[in-house]
Amino acid sequence: MAEYSLTTPLKDEEIRKLKAGDSVSLTGTVYTARDAAHKRLVDLLDEGKPLPIPLEGQVIYYVGPSPTPPGRAIGSAGPTTSYRMDPYAPRLLDNGLKGMIGKGARNEGVVEAMKRNTAVYFAATGGAAALISRSITAAEVVAYEDLGAEAIRKLTVKNFPLIVAQDCHGANVYEEGQKKYRR
Repeated sequence: MAEYSLTTPLKDEEIRKLKAGDSVSLTGTVYTARDAAHKRLVDLLDEGKPLPIPLEGQVIYYVGPSPTPPGRAIGSAGPTTSYRMDPYAPRLLDNGLKGMIGKGARNEGVVEAMKRNTAVYFAATGGAAALISRSITAAEVVAYEDLGAEAIRKLTVKNFPLIVAQDCHGANVYEEGQKKYRR
């Protein structure tokens, strides 16, 4: 497995190099959004209205951070199970989204949209929310403040540790890992 340092926004040529299982250190801007925010974004696309965040080349982290303690940019920020965003992710990928961060496998519709749009799905380590938050140097709510922890935030990240869970070629660490232990 290879190790990469990437900076957002992501570019197709960078994404094509990534293989399932590779380690990535991500720096730059990452947006947060969970299922309620995803629904609102897709509704705006359906209505032909502008989105509150750019999608082109961007990465969305599936997280609802805990309250921010004094002196920190953000509270604990562990990944949310990604399948809840599966109904919406293909539409966002078709509109320029290049990366997603979460935990757990994605459905076939998301995988096909990733292949079609040269996109990548990263896994963040579940159970390491406090550690992950140390890679987040700034956070601000940029849309849907009424959603509380699920509001869309613009994060500035530095050396955010990730694993390529599913690459743009269709390889998947969840399937590959299971194959190793089957008899």
